[in-house]
Amino acid sequence: MKSILDNREVLAKKVYDVAEVAGYLWQKGWAERNGGNITINITDQVDDEIRAMKAIAEPVAIGATLPHLKGCYFYCKGTNRRMRDLARDPMANGSVIRILDDCAHYEIIADAPVKPTSELPSHLSVHNYLIAKGSTYKASVHTHPISLVAMSHNPWFLEKDVLTNLLWSMIPETKAFCPRGLGIVPYMLPSSVELADATIKAIDDNYDVVMWEKHGVFAVGEDVMEAFDMIDVLDKSAHIYIDAKSMGFTPDGMSQEQMNEISTVFHLPK
Repeated sequence: MKSILDNREVLAKKVYDVAEVAGYLWQKGWAERNGGNITINITDQVDDEIRAMKAIAEPVAIGATLPHLKGCYFYCKGTNRRMRDLARDPMANGSVIRILDDCAHYEIIADAPVKPTSELPSHLSVHNYLIAKGSTYKASVHTHPISLVAMSHNPWFLEKDVLTNLLWSMIPETKAFCPRGLGIVPYMLPSSVELADATIKAIDDNYDVVMWEKHGVFAVGEDVMEAFDMIDVLDKSAHIYIDAKSMGFTPDGMSQEQMNEISTVFHLPK
């Protein structure tokens, strides 16, 4: 069967990177059943032949008008599709969509009429915001990291930057590779407009990774690997903290002086 990825090496690499990350999410236990979503902006990899492709399904309302997405193309995980299946066959468990000129509808153009994630409005709203602010970020990842979600059940950790500083202090790499820390969004109904708006506000506050209380995290990055890596280092720190607590002590963590030294060496904001 012919695929939109055929003879398009760069586009195929982008999609197969998503498949690779989907496999990691499943292996880590962060993607139970059909949990989690990934959306990447592939507009830069779209050629004239793709632009001329006809839709394979009727246009669908996004639920919002997103003016900065006019003519954009995205690869999206399918709704009710499992990450473990996307890892095996990304074009049977995801689809390429085109945003129509009214900026309020999308249509599927390849490879199969797989309806995108139910959280597509949230993902697209974030991408619309990123383009509006001139960001080069192209990927958004939502997943359910066990240790981070567990910590979000403690109200103390939900105070601004409390969890950020705690996680930074657990291991030097966390501040080095997630230098903007972890934003916090109080519990809101999954897939809701309110959750999307709160996530955009957190990103606007200069966070690349946002914790959705008692739910999961949402990360944005230059590509899907970068977004995954930031979640990975944060969850490693959370796991270190929880392991220490399970051994009966509260870890000291690095001092502020030590973390400032990391910032200096890696040229990070203090």
